[in-house]
Amino acid sequence: MSSSERSHLMTADGLSALEAELAELEGPGRRRIAEQIRSARDYGDLKENAEYHHAKETQAHLETRIAVLRERVMAAQVVESSGGDVVAFGSTVEVEDAATGRRSTYVLVSSTEASPADGKLSMESPVAVALLGRRAGEQAVAELPRGPRELRIVSVS
Repeated sequence: MSSSERSHLMTADGLSALEAELAELEGPGRRRIAEQIRSARDYGDLKENAEYHHAKETQAHLETRIAVLRERVMAAQVVESSGGDVVAFGSTVEVEDAATGRRSTYVLVSSTEASPADGKLSMESPVAVALLGRRAGEQAVAELPRGPRELRIVSVS
């Protein structure tokens, strides 16, 4: 699977989050910007009206973000975890660091859904790449910037 095909994969939760952000920007977001522009026009001459120019620039950024989100939603391929015992897209994986004994749980998601602080790892991350295709009880070595990290897979769901 090419990286461009992988970039369109996402979980159902990821797609829902994109759709919610898009709805927020297309509705309330656009209304807020329109009100800012109306208010800024009241300051007078538009050529030298910093508030107006700022509001128009903000509007352009908003419309760009809406276009990007629409494209992502249209191209999204929702993939749910197969629930098998092999690490794959959408899997929840509990691992134990061989050096520290510390356990961590990760969900493997698309790069657009990734949030390491929330335990959501991009499929392109070194840890996810090391875990892919492995089963509970197997070892994996993730090549990280600070050096290799050996992980034991505790469970896959």
